[in-house]
Amino acid sequence: MKRVLSVSIGSSKRDKTYTGEFLGQEVEVGRKGTDGDMKKAGEIIKELDGKIDCFGIGGTDIYLWSSTRKYKIRDAWKIASNAKTSPVVDGGEIKHTLERQVIRDLKSVHGIIKDGDPALLVSGVDRIGMAEALDEVGCDTIYGDYMFALGFNKPITSLKQLNRIAATLLPIMTKLPFKWLYPTGKKQEEFKPKFPEQFKRAKIVAGDFHYIRKYMPEDMKGKVIVTNTTTEEDVKLLTERGVKTLVTTTPRMGGRSFGTNVLQSLIVAISEQRPENMTWDDYLVWIKKMDLKPSIQELG
Repeated sequence: MKRVLSVSIGSSKRDKTYTGEFLGQEVEVGRKGTDGDMKKAGEIIKELDGKIDCFGIGGTDIYLWSSTRKYKIRDAWKIASNAKTSPVVDGGEIKHTLERQVIRDLKSVHGIIKDGDPALLVSGVDRIGMAEALDEVGCDTIYGDYMFALGFNKPITSLKQLNRIAATLLPIMTKLPFKWLYPTGKKQEEFKPKFPEQFKRAKIVAGDFHYIRKYMPEDMKGKVIVTNTTTEEDVKLLTERGVKTLVTTTPRMGGRSFGTNVLQSLIVAISEQRPENMTWDDYLVWIKKMDLKPSIQELG
């Protein structure tokens, strides 16, 4: 049996282990949170190195992106570098492939997205594939990188502007302590509504679920959420807030959706390839082979 494990600096309350069959292979899929403890995350990877077919890094990215290049996050790289044998991924290739295709299909196949729909992507540099796809399908998109990562009430209104800001700020931001930029550990369990006018404006609210959960207002009536990594409790919360449709870009396994890092780990393990040797086209081939599709739930 193959094993993949997401080692997350997020809350341990969201831990889950699921065993399933994928293309005839039995795989144990797990998530282990360290409640914000980056040292512990590194120790887990070091201890299990060589015993896990592929690690995922959760609760952070190893890289943030603009349309033209990627920038290494120093804190995340320290965690990942504890693996000397097992490959380590952060889900970035799934964000560039599967998530991009999900946005396209939500318009062309499912009719959930329409030309001109107002959208809020809570962080574009975390999901540049989704950012580019929302622009491609004609959404009127606000990118929330300044607002939710830095706390500035400064909406980014175009993909061109997002890329210009990314090229300027990411070389600096990726060297800062990651906890300054993103909720980790118990902070992921807090509710702290911010910029409610941007949520109110949007029909489509997309991107990282921890940002969405932490900062969304009480009233989310009629919204379409496009995200991943949602538990049964999260679905209940979104239903109570009035969300109309929940789209998780990764399929649900064992009652919850796992992160993109888990899905990328799963593909790497089954393909028995090193991630550094795999292209986006390779991932698209395996996504098709495994028939990976988003989960679309009508909540209200």
